[in-house]
Amino acid sequence: MIHYKTKPEIELMRISSLLVSKTLAEIAKIIRPGISTHALDIIAEEFIRDNGATPSFKGYGTPAFPFACCMSVNDAVVHGFPTKAALKDGDIVSVDVGTFINGFHGDSAYTFAVGEIKPEEKQLLRVTKESLYKGIEKATYGNRVGDIAYAVQHFTEREHGYGVVRELVGHGLGRHLHEDPQVPNYGKRGTGAKLKEGMVIAIEPMINLGVKEVYHDKDGWTIRTADGKPAAHYEHTICIQRSGKADILSSFVDIELAEQANINLCSDY
Repeated sequence: MIHYKTKPEIELMRISSLLVSKTLAEIAKIIRPGISTHALDIIAEEFIRDNGATPSFKGYGTPAFPFACCMSVNDAVVHGFPTKAALKDGDIVSVDVGTFINGFHGDSAYTFAVGEIKPEEKQLLRVTKESLYKGIEKATYGNRVGDIAYAVQHFTEREHGYGVVRELVGHGLGRHLHEDPQVPNYGKRGTGAKLKEGMVIAIEPMINLGVKEVYHDKDGWTIRTADGKPAAHYEHTICIQRSGKADILSSFVDIELAEQANINLCSDY
């Protein structure tokens, strides 16, 4: 069942979604070679709790996810466990964060380059982020979920030859972290749930540099690419409006500013 949100509920979801964005911006300020994803997770959880929220992911699922953030490095697509291993120059890290405050969840993800990454990986990140906005462009009143899915798949798979993960999808969210409808990154135009006013969904392209196939790691959570090539993951929480474009409740603005400032700082050394 799809739960449509009222305008006051959407504003509460904007608060939770923007807190996710601010948390990712805190990570953007300090992620660099030498720091561990475990340290980043601790900092993110402290920031979330200091702002009166709780991490949506901690304790979620079976087995219970034991961390505040999903930190997926290189060939880990999503749901990666933070570790104490130091990040290296050339790593890429997808950071997925959820917060719960005022009775509603927010959810967003961003993929960071650690130091200098390969040109083909830079393109993967650029294309995956762009595909998110291609999907959002189709998230308009009266369209269908399949229109979003087709836009992401056509741009990443058909135009750029990347692998679009099938086993994992975007989703509705609100009082629960995962609600209907599912929002795949592949599909046919004109199919799936109709997009209506007050529908809040997380669109999250998960795109592999190589093949689309993935497997579960032995920890029961981490999803890795079958060929060991890197993956990228970006996510926004958006709301369908009766007129005009979708309302993007999360934001990459502060993340991108902090990311660039971090790059400039590191280049000075």
